[in-house]
Amino acid sequence: MTHATSLPDSRVRRLGGTVRRLAPGVLACGVIALAAQFLSDHYGAPTLLLALLLGIAFQFLSEEGAAVPGIAFTGKTVLRLGVALLGARMSFELLLGVGLDTIALVVLAVAATIGFALLTARVLGRGWRIALLTGGAVAICGASAAMAIAAVLPRNEHSERNLIFTVISVMLLSTTAMVAYPIICAALGFDDKATGIFLGATIHDVAQVVGAGFSVSDTAGEAATLVKLFRVTLLAPVVLVYSLSIRHWVPGEGVGEARPPLLPGFVVGFILLAIANSVGLVPAPAAAFMVDASRWALVLGIAAVGMKTSMRSIREVGVTAIALVVAETLFLAVFILGGLELLGHGGH
Repeated sequence: MTHATSLPDSRVRRLGGTVRRLAPGVLACGVIALAAQFLSDHYGAPTLLLALLLGIAFQFLSEEGAAVPGIAFTGKTVLRLGVALLGARMSFELLLGVGLDTIALVVLAVAATIGFALLTARVLGRGWRIALLTGGAVAICGASAAMAIAAVLPRNEHSERNLIFTVISVMLLSTTAMVAYPIICAALGFDDKATGIFLGATIHDVAQVVGAGFSVSDTAGEAATLVKLFRVTLLAPVVLVYSLSIRHWVPGEGVGEARPPLLPGFVVGFILLAIANSVGLVPAPAAAFMVDASRWALVLGIAAVGMKTSMRSIREVGVTAIALVVAETLFLAVFILGGLELLGHGGH
C-alpha cells in the first residue's frame, strides 16, 4: 500500500521540480510577450516583431542563471505547440471557398518561389539551407513556416543565426508589404476580390494580410484571409517534401547526430487538428480557443528565440542573405500579378 501511493507522490515531486526549474524562464518570456502585445495595441507594430526585438534586448538572461531552462523550453516546445495549434484554423470548407483557379495559382507560386530561392542562393553564393528556409518562409506563412522548416533541416553552426535572420526579415518585409501592396493594387486598377487574392497570396504573415485586406474593404479582407489560410495549409506538405528531399539528396548530413524526424510531431499535430476541424470534431468554441492559444504560444516562443539571439551573429549573415529574401519576396509578388492577369483578375 505504501509502495502504491509512493509512485504517484514521486511523479508529483518530479513534476513540481520541473515546473520550478522552467518557471523563471517561461515567466520572463511571458512578461516580454505581454509587453509586446501592449505596445502593438497602442502603436500598431506587429506583435511578433516587437516580441522578437524585446527578447533580443534581454539576451543576457539566456546565457546563465535561473531563466535559461525555461527560455530554452519556450523557444522550442511552446513555439512548436503554437505551430501545431494553427491547424485549428484549417478545414476542407476553406479549400472550397478559395476556388480551383486560385488554388492552382497559389500552389504554383509556392513551388516556383522555393525553386527561385534555390537558384538565386546559388548565384549569390549562399547555401541550400538558407535558401530552403527563406524560400519556404516567404512562400507560405512567414515566421511560423520558418520555425517548422528549421525543425527538419540538418543543423550546423549557422542554423540558429539563419532562423533568426529569416524571422526578422520576413516580418519586416511583411509589414512593409501591408502598407505598400494595397497602394500598388489600387494603382493597377484591381477590384476588391483581385486585391484580396493578391494580398493573401503574397504577404508573409497572417496578421499583416488581415490588416492589409480589411484596410481596403470587407470583400478584400475576406478574400485575403481565405487565400492566406490556404497558403498556411501548404505548410505540412512542403515540410514533408523538404524532409524527403533532404533524406534522399543529403544522406551524409548530420553524421553522428540524431536525424530530424520525417515529419516533426508538431506538424503531425497541425495535420490532425486540421482534419478534425474539417470533419466537425472540433467545436467552434474549442477551435477559437486553440487559435488564440496558438497566437500566444507563437508570441511567447518568438520572445524566447529573441532572448537566445546574439546581434553579432545576425550582422554576420551578410548583404547577400538580405538580397536573397528581398528577391524572393519580389518574385512571389510578380508571379502572382502575372497569374492574376492570366486568370482575368487583373486591373482594367
